[in-house]
Amino acid sequence: MSTDSHGNAPDQLPNQLPDANPAHWPVAPGWQPVVQGFFESPVGHKLLAFLQSRVDAGASIFPPRPLRALELTPPEAVRVVILGQDPYHGRGQAEGLAFSVAPGVRLPPSLQNIFKEMQRDLGTPFPPFPDPGGSLVKWAKNGVLLLNTCLTVEEGQAASHAGKGWEVLTDAVIRHVAEGPRPVVFMLWGSHAQSKRALIPQDRGHLLLMSNHPSPLSALRPPVPFIGNGHFGKARDFRQQHGY
Repeated sequence: MSTDSHGNAPDQLPNQLPDANPAHWPVAPGWQPVVQGFFESPVGHKLLAFLQSRVDAGASIFPPRPLRALELTPPEAVRVVILGQDPYHGRGQAEGLAFSVAPGVRLPPSLQNIFKEMQRDLGTPFPPFPDPGGSLVKWAKNGVLLLNTCLTVEEGQAASHAGKGWEVLTDAVIRHVAEGPRPVVFMLWGSHAQSKRALIPQDRGHLLLMSNHPSPLSALRPPVPFIGNGHFGKARDFRQQHGY
């Protein structure tokens, strides 16, 4: 079996970030100008220096490939955007896609609620555990951009890399999709995701779906409970109307 430069089989990921070299984080060609422009900027340089300093200090940083959402979902394929905040901070959980967990990992509460709402809204049964379980790779390969606004985190420390520069890149990604040639569904769950609404032009025909976050702390609470929001059915209808 062949391996990559880190000794991993091509279909396997290391369980944490091995270094801060963007050359090891592949993206689809359509994202390359956005990503390259960011990493060549002062903010990008500062972020990479920070990441490398934490790796050198022995920190366990997840996920192993921070740009995996941009690897699996090219900009020209994006039909739905789901925004998360930062990756899961438990070892073996994060796989570089918002709300998704690696195969075989038990479903976090927010993802359980996402599947519950899909089942209520669309009649879609829970995926079998452990395979595929909570991995949303299939979604990513079918036009759903699962984007966290911060793309790395340290083990056991939620939001530990927030404000270090990732948000500049992910805002650029959101803007790139929002200013693109086709209407897209944006699912903005919770106040953090909804704060990105300003990046989405109102005259492009996009569908903005907003509700509380799927976290158990807010999923059933007003003003717009996540459970019962009907977002998946609305997204399905919108995609059908546009011939997707």
